[in-house]
Amino acid sequence: MTGLRERKKLDTRRALSDAALELAFERGLHAVTREDIAARAGVSLRTFNNYFTNKFEAVAYRQTERMRLALNVFRERPDDEPLWSAIEAAVVAPLEAEGAGGVVPTAAQRATIMDVVAAPESRQAMSAHLVDDWVAAIADRVGADPSRDLYPRLVAGVIRAVSEAAMDAYVAADPPVPFVDLLRRGFDAVRAGLPEERVDA
Repeated sequence: MTGLRERKKLDTRRALSDAALELAFERGLHAVTREDIAARAGVSLRTFNNYFTNKFEAVAYRQTERMRLALNVFRERPDDEPLWSAIEAAVVAPLEAEGAGGVVPTAAQRATIMDVVAAPESRQAMSAHLVDDWVAAIADRVGADPSRDLYPRLVAGVIRAVSEAAMDAYVAADPPVPFVDLLRRGFDAVRAGLPEERVDA
């Protein structure tokens, strides 16, 4: 019974997030309200408030869910696999599983995604809840103490930085490029030690 209840909660959360994204693409993020999202999903505003604090959390939920799934994949990667290879494989796995890895957005969608990414509330919603879990998983893999050792927090911070940098580049790219390609380029650069990269004018 608990499993069914949790499944229904997950379905409701996803329906609200999907409704938020649909409305944001249709109207622009700033023109969307919590009431609009609840109505599109066929639930009450009270139900919306049970799942999300604001529209930014609803819009960001899918990315947050991907990072949670990525964390699960990371924990299952082989112990002898190089750390950054395991992290890259884990982070791109949910995108590729849902077929979103090679998606190139339209101009209108890029404008909306840019609004979402630019909002501090969205950035906070996308990363805040999972940082400690990533730190713990990294610490477990490398035999560190998640509370006292710096390394796991540095790695988790770099994962967050690569994801945010890839998203920024994704919405600004002209011509558009798949998000997964940018993620992979980011992790390649980290593995190489972030060598200086100059772009000729």
